[in-house]
Amino acid sequence: MIDVPDDLMANLSEHKGAAGRAFAGALPRLAGRFLEEWGLRPDGAVMCGMCALVVPVVREADGRGAALKLQMVDEETVGEPVALRVWGEAGAGVVGLLEHDAATGTMLLERLDERRSLTDVADAREAVRVLAESLARLVLVPAPPGMRRLEDAAARMLEETPGAVAGLTDEGERRLLLDCAAAVREVAGEPGDRLLHWDLHYANVLAGRAEEDRAGEWVALDPKPLAGDPGFELFPALDQRFEASEVLWRFDLLSGVLGLDRERARAWTLGRVLQNALWGIRRGKPRLYPDHAEIARRLLGRD
Repeated sequence: MIDVPDDLMANLSEHKGAAGRAFAGALPRLAGRFLEEWGLRPDGAVMCGMCALVVPVVREADGRGAALKLQMVDEETVGEPVALRVWGEAGAGVVGLLEHDAATGTMLLERLDERRSLTDVADAREAVRVLAESLARLVLVPAPPGMRRLEDAAARMLEETPGAVAGLTDEGERRLLLDCAAAVREVAGEPGDRLLHWDLHYANVLAGRAEEDRAGEWVALDPKPLAGDPGFELFPALDQRFEASEVLWRFDLLSGVLGLDRERARAWTLGRVLQNALWGIRRGKPRLYPDHAEIARRLLGRD
C-alpha cells in the first residue's frame, strides 16, 4: 500500500473539496493499479506537490528508474501530457513522458534527481539565468490545439476585477490592483499563441540523473500549460526566492533572454499579480500578498 502524505490530503481537501478528499482516499488503490499494469515497483519514499502524488519506481522490464505521477484531471492538468509530448518532440528540455492514462490522468515520467533543483543553487542570480534559458526553450514552441487560452483567462480577470477590488481593505492596494487590470487591458487583444508552462519556478526545474542519460542537464517539469504570451511566464521567477531589490534585475534578464518586448512583458506580469490577488479575494483574503504587491509596485515604478 502507498501512504498518502498528510500535506497532500490537506491540500486536496482545501483546494478541491469533497472531490479532492475522495481522490485522496482512492490514491493507494489507484497507485497499486498502475504499479501492476505498467510493471513497476516502488523505489523510495513517495513525494507530493500541491495536488499530485509522485511515487519513485523502477520498471521491471528494463530496470530503469521512473516516476509514477497521480493527480486529478482538471482544466490545469488535462493539457500536461499533451504539452510534454509536444515539448519533448521539439527538444525543449522537459521531463520525458513514458506512459499516460487519459481516464485517470496518471502518468509515468522519466526519473530525475529529486534531490537537486534550482532551489538548491546557492547563487540566486545563476538560478534565474538557468530558469530563463529553460523558459526560452519552452516558449519557442507554438501551442497545439485544445490548450486553455490566456485570452479567456484575461477576459475573466478583467470582468471580475471591479467587483473584487472592494474585497481589499487597503486603499493603496485597491489602486494597485486596478492599475494591474489597466495594464492587462492594454495587451488583452493580443494574447499570444506560444505553449506556456505557467508554473516554472525553481523547484520545478530538476537535475537529470546520470543513469537516465541526462547528467548535467536541468529539466523542466510539472507544467500547467496554456496558450498565450510568454510575458505571462515571468512571475514565478520573481516571486520565488523573493528579493525586493532583485525584482527589476530578474525581470530585465528574463525578458531579455526570452527576447520579449519589455512593456508587454511588464503588463502580463502584472496580470499574474492580478490573477493571484483575485484568487485570494475569492477565499476571503483582504490584503494582497506582500511580495506580490512589492513586485507590482516595482514594475510600475513605485518602489
